Amino acid sequence: MTANIETPVRVLRVFTDTNGVWGNSLGVIDGDLVSEADRQSVARRLGFSETIFIEDRATGALRIFTPATELALAGHPLVGAAWLLSRESSDRTLLELRPPGGLVRAWSDIDTRTWIDAPLQSLPDWTLVELALPAAIDDLHGPLLPEHDHVFYWAWVEPGVVRARCFAPRFGIAEDEATGSAALQLTTVLGAPIEIRQGKGSVLSARPIDSGRAAVGGLVVEDEPLRLP
Repeated sequence: MTANIETPVRVLRVFTDTNGVWGNSLGVIDGDLVSEADRQSVARRLGFSETIFIEDRATGALRIFTPATELALAGHPLVGAAWLLSRESSDRTLLELRPPGGLVRAWSDIDTRTWIDAPLQSLPDWTLVELALPAAIDDLHGPLLPEHDHVFYWAWVEPGVVRARCFAPRFGIAEDEATGSAALQLTTVLGAPIEIRQGKGSVLSARPIDSGRAAVGGLVVEDEPLRLP
């Protein structure tokens, strides 16, 4: 079926702070409501950093689109999908998701954060750039170099805590409020657990697992649903 004005879109915010503020908006649509040929245009019309189409709730199969392209794997859409599907399941202890980029395991912790454990080889290849001070991150107005078209700038706030901002014009995203895939990449490079304070106020937690996988987690809330314009 082609998407139309009656197509419902659930809207989540992923990686909020402890008060449920900020976080990265995510559109969630049942895959059988939108044809494959129309999914990219739907994601572009919605304008979120990512929109997911859930193809099979039983298996966790889903597809992820930015306004400009499809991604094999991304952090904030998968954390959001895990949060949503776990709330529909009688067993919230462990969930499996199957985006095109490979098997992703998900769970919730005692702090009600939703986590995913994802394969690193399927992540977008972010350019990670360390700046000297958190204030330098705050002062950014966009990428520092033209070739930084999918860049994650970061600086240490204190041991274990990072300030970050992400710009991704390559994916049709001027600035990403919270970027789970970049968090997965950074925690792997650093080889240690980190808390990331990104964008205007989003909070992500990440930790390495092994040479091929890492985990990222955070809080999720649901906003009022939309219908496609």
